[in-house]
Formats: sequence, structure tokens, C-alpha cells
Amino acid sequence: MKKFLALIPVVSLAFTLHAEPKKLLVVTTTTGFRHSSIPTLEKVLAQLGKDSGVFTVDLVQQPPGKPANLKKDATDEQKAAFKEAEAKWEITLKAELQKLSPANLKNYDGVVFASTTGDLPLPDKQGFLDWIKAGHAFIGIHAASDTFHGFPEFIAMLGGEFAHHGPQVSVDCLNQDSANPATAQLGQSWTIQQEEIYQFKNYDATKVHDLLIMDKHPEHKEIAGHFPVSWCKSFGDGKVFYTSLGHREDIIDADPTLKDRKNSLEISKAYQQHVLGGIEWALGVKP
Repeated sequence: MKKFLALIPVVSLAFTLHAEPKKLLVVTTTTGFRHSSIPTLEKVLAQLGKDSGVFTVDLVQQPPGKPANLKKDATDEQKAAFKEAEAKWEITLKAELQKLSPANLKNYDGVVFASTTGDLPLPDKQGFLDWIKAGHAFIGIHAASDTFHGFPEFIAMLGGEFAHHGPQVSVDCLNQDSANPATAQLGQSWTIQQEEIYQFKNYDATKVHDLLIMDKHPEHKEIAGHFPVSWCKSFGDGKVFYTSLGHREDIIDADPTLKDRKNSLEISKAYQQHVLGGIEWALGVKP
């Protein structure tokens, strides 16, 4: 019996090392503001999956051909042409988002909303939430909280809704859980040199598990309070991880050749571990 028990850790380790990677669907479509850092997020998420071996990535991307916004002095002819072009583009967007149908989601373990914005025409919005609640992972990055403002059930699932942001600033993020994989490597306080910091509405600290907060207002340091940055929560049998960080390319990407870098490579690497740890937690790979 002792010999058998001694083998259990070895067998468990072997199972972990040879476990099939989880499958993530990374969504980067937008109907509102579109962040220039989205391609960087796509690249880094795919690389994190490849390097860790924890997950693979399939993308739900923005279809080409989205018409530029009309000018205020647009003519009736220009308005008509815009309306026609927008209708055609929305058809291609809906076709791309069919990847989030309940039938297709059966092929995935989790979904990432990477700086999505606006009201996305999902084939079945309630079916999507039911899929998460049934035991799957949802990971939201940065502008994921600026999505579905008119869909209260989505906001309740996520745990908060984007309200506004001020100019980019330097902030000290306070670590609220040194055991969670998303924050285990960050120490008691994590200083970010420059980032766009969100403020939230429809956020209730008693309904989420805070991971990173600020105890001072990002633009008005003399104002003390509880300002969330990242959190996780359960949603039925599913798990939700959200980080509001990820606006700037130089916080997402550890490429030393990036121009106009404000955040150090160490901050970028810490951010990548923050996101990877959150994904691992949401997928149930790490407790």
C-alpha cells in the first residue's frame, strides 16, 4: 500500500503534463470604439497559450469593410450610401459571430472578450450566458466591460460595467489575493507607470472576489476609496475573470523594440502573467 501511495504524485504529475490543452475562443469584434491594441492582444494571447501549453486559441475577428463614421455635414446621398454599407457589414459581422452559437460553443472550454465594445449581434445572447453558467470560463480584458450596456444579465455575469476613464496615469494596484494565479506573482503592490484606468458602475464588491484594487482615485489622489481594477467570480458553475488593464500596447507586449514605451518590460511580463493566471484560474487548470 505504501508503494502504491508513493506513486500517486508521480501519476498525477504525468497526467498534468500530458493533459490536452483547453480550447479558448478569443473575440475581438467591436461595434463601438475600437482599440488599436487589439492586434497586440490577439498576438500575445495566442503566444501565452502556445508557450504555456495550457490552451489553444481560435479567433472571432472584426470583418473588413466597416464604414467610417459619417461627418456632421454629410449629404443625403452620403448618408444613404453609409446606411447601405453598414447593413452589408453587419451581415458579415453576424456571420462571424455565429462562432458563438450554443452549437459551436460545445467545442470550447472558455471565451475571451478582448477589448470588445458595443452591442454585439450574438446569435443567442441568453444561450451564451447559459453556456458560461453551465461550467465554462469567461475572461474579460479591458473594454469587455464596455460591451452590452443594454444587456443587464451580461453586466451581472461580468460583475461591473465601464462608466468612464480619465487621462492615462501611473497607479499603484493593491494585491487582494496573493494566492490566486492571476496575482500570485505581483507582491503586495504593483506599480504601473502609465495606463488608461477605468471607473465602474453596477459594481458590487460583495458580489465579486477582488484581485487588484486602488485605495486612491486614479485622477484625484487625495480622494480615498475602493476602486476595482481586476476581479474574479463564479457564475453558476462557470468562472469569470476580468482585468480592466490592457489599453496600451506596451503593457500587453514585452517586445523591447516597441516605440514610445512608457511601461517597463518587467511590467509587461507581469501583465502577461496576470492574464495567464486569470485564464488558468477560470479554466480550472489552477485553483
